[in-house]
Amino acid sequence: MGQLVRLCSRDDLAPGSARRFDVGEHRIAVVRIGDDFYAVGDRCSHADYSLSEGDVWQDELEIECPKHGSTFSLLTGEPQTLPATQPVPTYAVQVDGDDVCVVLP
Repeated sequence: MGQLVRLCSRDDLAPGSARRFDVGEHRIAVVRIGDDFYAVGDRCSHADYSLSEGDVWQDELEIECPKHGSTFSLLTGEPQTLPATQPVPTYAVQVDGDDVCVVLP
């Protein structure tokens, strides 16, 4: 198992929003949909642009890159639309009380 790192409190993210966190070499976009949290790499695999600045597609569980419009699955990191063809990393999220944590590899 990897290292568990606290990123924020539950209330730091409004439902339907994303926020970037830098933890060592990891740049992570944390997304809140309802009471669920997801974490993916914050760099679009197509253009190295911040995914946390893009739109969250709540019904599809995707986040959209604001640069060229590629969307990525919050569950798998796989691109759902072009021009991106490579996945972004995903991170396991653990919510412990009010703390939102990710497991780093």
